[in-house]
Amino acid sequence: MLRTLLRRRKKMYAAQDVTVTDPPRIRRAVTAAALGNTIEWFDFGVYAYLAGTLGKVFFPSSSPGAQVVQTFATFAAAFLVRPLGGLVFGPLGDRIGRQKVLAVTIIMMAASTFAVGVLPTYASVGFAAPILLLVCRLVQGFSTGGEYAGATTYIAEYAPDKRRGFFGSWLDFGTFVGYSLGSGLVTVLTTVLGEDGLTDWGWRIPFFVAGPLGIIGLYLRLKLEETPAFQREEEDREEALAEGDPVEEARQSGKGRLRDIFAHHWEAILICMGLVLLYNVTNYMVTSYLPTYMSETLDESETTAQLLVLGTMVLVVLTITTVGRSSDRWGRRPVFFFGSIALIVFSIPAFLLIRQGGILLPAIGSGMLGLLLVTFAGTSASTLPALFPTRIRYGALSIAFNISVSLFGGTTPLFASALVEATGNEMVPAYYLMVAGVIGLVSTLFLHETAGRPLRGSGPMVETSEQARRLVARSRIHAGRQARDVWVRLRHPWHGAGTGDGKGKKRE
Repeated sequence: MLRTLLRRRKKMYAAQDVTVTDPPRIRRAVTAAALGNTIEWFDFGVYAYLAGTLGKVFFPSSSPGAQVVQTFATFAAAFLVRPLGGLVFGPLGDRIGRQKVLAVTIIMMAASTFAVGVLPTYASVGFAAPILLLVCRLVQGFSTGGEYAGATTYIAEYAPDKRRGFFGSWLDFGTFVGYSLGSGLVTVLTTVLGEDGLTDWGWRIPFFVAGPLGIIGLYLRLKLEETPAFQREEEDREEALAEGDPVEEARQSGKGRLRDIFAHHWEAILICMGLVLLYNVTNYMVTSYLPTYMSETLDESETTAQLLVLGTMVLVVLTITTVGRSSDRWGRRPVFFFGSIALIVFSIPAFLLIRQGGILLPAIGSGMLGLLLVTFAGTSASTLPALFPTRIRYGALSIAFNISVSLFGGTTPLFASALVEATGNEMVPAYYLMVAGVIGLVSTLFLHETAGRPLRGSGPMVETSEQARRLVARSRIHAGRQARDVWVRLRHPWHGAGTGDGKGKKRE
């Protein structure tokens, strides 16, 4: 009983336990974090829309279908090194800080994307050209391994508890803005230059844009401060080390951090991987594979396919913050439940509409996929960081996120295109999405609701000093009532027991 009393008394907050957020700092944090995602997905949008062109430039000796598969194989190769990037950058971000690591990842992403634009073609250097493309993709994948987890961690640790879903959704807002910019630029170039001009030299232009974006992003991230949660964790860590705490000393090594993650948080790791699979299989199916599916498999014109998917991305951009705000009000679990079930039910109808040809019905089918995607995109950035405590949040999220993305998300275009090529069944992508929906539904069953609550290992985050005062006052009243109830039970074990006559008779 005494242990119960002490545990419950931890819910009583002092004024110093509650952090009042600073709106200008939140805006800077969200902008700087989202810009990294914009660069990452600008590259993905460009690569997805140029898959056919890049196949001709770097794999000209293959058939058109094989060129697409080889191009997506190079795309997927970047995801093989993402877990390695997560293993390096994630624990490093827990040790030296989120801001420093995010500054490194953004410049690596921008530089590797820019480098693709200056690569020689197969016609110039032969087999060395696709090898150089692969190297650029591997560097990009390695740096991305620390990007999304770090950005979500940073925003989650800065956002007030009751609006974490809204602010977190801006991170993936940057994702789809980046994709829309990249895909939109390729669409314009395709229209202006034509297929020949795009193949000869126009494909380089979109990759050059990543350079200036990276410089702007680096400048913004160097201006950021560390999150309040990390600063408090760092103070507690230094205090524990000064006192010679053996547990804290063991955690400081890389092996100690990994042991802590996998030994004590494996359930959260599995839940995270399931939700990431749900989000990213849907994401890469729509953003990376759908343009090629329409143009190569269904023989739609490239311009039509590009415009349909671009319109879908605009729909996602327009609705994503509304979904994030809704998750603050209704909870993360209901949104994931709804999205998972809807993905299972509507994947086949969506692809049947896309296969009809023309503009209207494929537009409706693409829009359905976009609305399914946005339910996960608007909720993930606030849900995933809340699975882990502050001391391992960046590292655990990086590892779980990148393993799942590498195995299931980034390989989606490769597997989908290969399965369609092998089976001749144009509905394979729909079945693929349905399997992802089932896995997401199972993961959501084990997910604990975190909307409106402090992050694990962190104190409450509120927007105003008045909210902080009310929270402290309510917590003291609540803790006092809990302590009184426990004290009564300690002194009178038979209190409240008996036959229900209200007199508290002792049990026989």
